[in-house]
Amino acid sequence: MAKQALGTGRNWYVIHTYSGYEDAVREAMLQRIESTNMQDYIFDVVVPKESQIVIKNGQPKEEQKKLFPGYVLVDMIVTDESWYVVRNTPNVTGFVGSGTIPVPVSAEEWKVVKTRMGQVEPKFKVDFNVGDNVIVLDGPFVNYDGIISSVDEEKGKIKVMITIFGRETPVELDFTQVKKK
Repeated sequence: MAKQALGTGRNWYVIHTYSGYEDAVREAMLQRIESTNMQDYIFDVVVPKESQIVIKNGQPKEEQKKLFPGYVLVDMIVTDESWYVVRNTPNVTGFVGSGTIPVPVSAEEWKVVKTRMGQVEPKFKVDFNVGDNVIVLDGPFVNYDGIISSVDEEKGKIKVMITIFGRETPVELDFTQVKKK
């Protein structure tokens, strides 16, 4: 029984796994490819991730976040044998597709995944500059106007000079708490 349309050739396929086991599935699959000599049919196994900055204990920290929890991508040619190797890897629940026939990832979808994975810079890139007029969107100074006096892209913070009771006061805010006027 054919596991894919004839002549489909080499493609990326999506495999469903138990959530939290994506990296373990990748490692197990790489070992199985070696031990079953499937290198000519199964070429790569990827857990798509992107860099994000999260705040832990008040400090920003860069982390790798899974783009698709519960899914792993496999670059392969589907044959009965290669399908069996992938399908019977521990913690794999199946291919994403119609019934038992895996559906390849489209070129457009793969381009989007690669772009997001290749994003080396964390997500704190913004276009605030010293001297910009901003309005505060959140926090105790909501709706106050101010002028940016410093920008810290590393920490995702800006200092805004806000006039309070007739005096200029520096207030440190997150990028997400202000917008340009």
